[in-house]
Amino acid sequence: MESNIFLPRPARIVGIHPETAIDWTYRLEWDGDTPRPGQFFQVSVPHVGEAPISTSGWGDGWIELTIRKVGQVTGAIFELGAGDRLHLRGPYGNPFPLADFAGNHTFVAAGGTGLAPVRGLIQSLLATLGKAGGPAGLVILAGFKTPGDMLFAADLQAWSKQTSVLLTVDRAAPGWNGHAGVITTLIPDLEITDIARTRAVVVGPPMMLKYTVAAFLDRGLAPEQIWVSHERRMSCGVGKCGHCKIMNSYVCIDGPVYRYADAQWLTD
Repeated sequence: MESNIFLPRPARIVGIHPETAIDWTYRLEWDGDTPRPGQFFQVSVPHVGEAPISTSGWGDGWIELTIRKVGQVTGAIFELGAGDRLHLRGPYGNPFPLADFAGNHTFVAAGGTGLAPVRGLIQSLLATLGKAGGPAGLVILAGFKTPGDMLFAADLQAWSKQTSVLLTVDRAAPGWNGHAGVITTLIPDLEITDIARTRAVVVGPPMMLKYTVAAFLDRGLAPEQIWVSHERRMSCGVGKCGHCKIMNSYVCIDGPVYRYADAQWLTD
């Protein structure tokens, strides 16, 4: 009997970690396919609805989803606790191509909740940093509206012990001694010694993505050297409903990760 691709699987919540007041990371039991960096799940609450959520972490028998409380489905998720179950379909989508970063100096720029879908990518790159199959260098740029909106504070601190982590906030607050300004203000001062062996990943809200990509292009990177992840409201996840279609591309299967050389032509 053929399996139903639209049938979700129950996944028990085994831990909840609040990142901010409205961003929580849920750890779920999972014995299905292991996600790859950049992929997403269709997450549902019975009798409420379904929403696409990027994977922010995974391990032996578990996955993590970092969820922002912004609507009906995510609001219902925030009412659940450890021991309750979410229902998942996936993982879906086109992941980041780790082989493209091998031997190259890589910049990962994330704005706000855009840090969630690249968290697994960063951890994968750090695990092979300077080794065969890994990047020759890695710089992480992370921007948030305020210090209180910062995600994965413990990870950022741990990553800073392994590589360069540049943090910025749009609006500084008392006690903040770091950089203040949008993420694009960090890019002119980045050290780029070999443009041919440089790659960039940009993930975040549409306006952040637009101007951050432009800043890397101004530094001499070609569109083929930049990867982006499109935020799009996926529905079926398998290219059947057309809800996420942009021109001739279905984001749920051709994306959400695109080489910018392809994504630059996608307009609604």
